[in-house]
Amino acid sequence: MELKPLLHRLGSTVRAILTFLFALVVLGVMVWAYVEGFQLVTSVYGIISFGFYGLLLSLHLLVQSFFAFIEHRRMRACTDPCSFTKTIGFTISAYQEDPVYLRECLNSIRALKYPPELLRIIMVVDGNSYDDRYMMEMFREVFADQEPGCYVWKNNYHTWDPTQDQQDVEMAVAMGPGGDADYTIGEDPQRKEVERLIQGQRCVCIMQKWGGKREVMYTAFKALGSSVDYIQVCDSDTKLDPLATLELCKVLESNPKYGAVGGDVMILNLKDSYISFMSSLRYTARSKCYTETPAQFLRWLNQQTRWTKSYFREWLYNAMWWHKHHLWMTYESIVSGVFPFFVTATIIQLFWTGTVWDILWILCCIQLIGLVKAAYACILRRDIVMMFMSLYSVLYMTSLLPAKYFAILTMNKSSWGTSGRRKIENSNRFLKRTEEQLEMKRISQKRKIIKGQRYTLLCFTPRREIVAAPKQLNRWREAVMMGESEGNEEDHQTQSVTALLGAETGRISPAALCGLLQPGGSLR
Repeated sequence: MELKPLLHRLGSTVRAILTFLFALVVLGVMVWAYVEGFQLVTSVYGIISFGFYGLLLSLHLLVQSFFAFIEHRRMRACTDPCSFTKTIGFTISAYQEDPVYLRECLNSIRALKYPPELLRIIMVVDGNSYDDRYMMEMFREVFADQEPGCYVWKNNYHTWDPTQDQQDVEMAVAMGPGGDADYTIGEDPQRKEVERLIQGQRCVCIMQKWGGKREVMYTAFKALGSSVDYIQVCDSDTKLDPLATLELCKVLESNPKYGAVGGDVMILNLKDSYISFMSSLRYTARSKCYTETPAQFLRWLNQQTRWTKSYFREWLYNAMWWHKHHLWMTYESIVSGVFPFFVTATIIQLFWTGTVWDILWILCCIQLIGLVKAAYACILRRDIVMMFMSLYSVLYMTSLLPAKYFAILTMNKSSWGTSGRRKIENSNRFLKRTEEQLEMKRISQKRKIIKGQRYTLLCFTPRREIVAAPKQLNRWREAVMMGESEGNEEDHQTQSVTALLGAETGRISPAALCGLLQPGGSLR
C-alpha cells in the first residue's frame, strides 16, 4: 500500500528533473544558435542569409501553424452536447466601470443560455468608497428578482490587521449569540460574512478595499473555494454571447484532462482608433464575448504593461509545473520567454555596428514575416481583414518591446494599469453628448436670481443619467450662471428642476446640469 505512493512521488521527481533538463537544452541551443550566428545559406553580397537560428524560428513557426490548423479543425468538428450538470461560479471584476458597459455586461450574464440554478454570480468591486456604490446599486437593480446579497467590506483578504484583538472582541460581543460560531480572535469578522454570502446566495456583490485586480479575483476564488465545479472569469466591460458559458463548459467536459479554456475576446469599440482596431485582430473560438479596449495610446500601453507583468509572474510560477504538462508547453514557454531579449539584442547590435540600410532591411524582414502569418490567419478565419494583423509588428517594435522591460522593473507593483473608465471616458463622452444636445435643441433657460431663495430653471433635455467629473460640473454651473435665456418654450416639453450642488457621486441627469446654481439645493 505504501509502495505505490512512493513510486508515484519518485516518478514525479524524475519527470520534473528531465523536464528541467529539456528546458535547459532548448534554451542552450537557442542561445548558441543566436550568438554563434552560424550561416547555412548566404547570397553573394550578404544581402540575404539564412542561419541556424533562422532555421529554428522557421521550424517553430511551421509547427505552431500546423497545431493551430489541427486545433481549428477539431474545434469545428466538435459537436458534443453539454450535460448541464456542472455548477459554475461566474466572477466579475469591477473597477470604476463605465455604467453603460457595466449594465451591458450584467444584462448579457442574465441572458446566458445556461440553467440559472447552476450559475452563481459574484461581482467584486475594487473599492469601497461612496463613489463606487453606483456599481453595487446597478448590480442590485439588474438582479433584483434574484434577491442579491450585497456587502461592503472595509478590508480585503490581505489588509486585515490581526493585532487588533480588542476590536475583534468588541465585534464578537456586538454580534451576540447569533453571531458567527466560527469567529475567532485575530480574524476579520467581515471576511466570514463575505464567504457566507458568496457560498450561500446565487447573486452577490462585494465592495472591498482597493487592492488591484489580482486582489479582486483572489477574493472571488478564495470565497468560492470548492463549492462549484468550474469558475468563469469576466471583466465588468465585457458583453457575453448567450452561448459563451455553454461553449466553454462543453470543451471542459469533452476531456477530463482539460484544466482551463478561453474564448474569442472580440472588441466592442474596434472603430474608435487604430489601436482598438489592431487589438481586435486576435483570437478565435466558438465561445464569444465583446469587450471594450483602450482607444487611446497611453491607456492601451498601460494595459499591455499590466498584462506583461502578469505574463512574467505566471511564467515564473508555471515553470514549477512544467513537468505536469506536455513537453510542448515547456518548449513554448522557453521560446516565447527569451524571444523579446533576442529581438532587443539584435536591435542594439544593429544600432551599434550596423548602417541605416541594415536596420531598414531587418525591419522589412520582420514585416514580411508578419505578412506571412497574417495571410495564414486569413485562410483560417476566412476573413481578409486579418491581413491588417501584420501591422501589429510596428506596435510591437515601438511600444510593446520597451514596455516589457518596464513591466519587469515594476513587476512587484499591483494595480489595474488603466484608470477607471468612469473617470476617463464616461465623463468626457457623456458631457460632450450633453453639450451637443444643449446646442442642437437650444435649451430654453429661465433663472431667477434672488438672494436667499432657490433657483428654478426650465430645461428641455430628455432625462437620462450621465456621469460627470466635479470640475466639469463646476464649469457647467458657471456657464449656466453666465448664460442668457433664449429659445421658444412652447416648442418643448418643460421640466422644472431645483438647483443641485450636493452631487458628490457625480451622478445626475442632463436636466439637472442646468440647475447647478445654488449650494444646498435639491433635485425635484
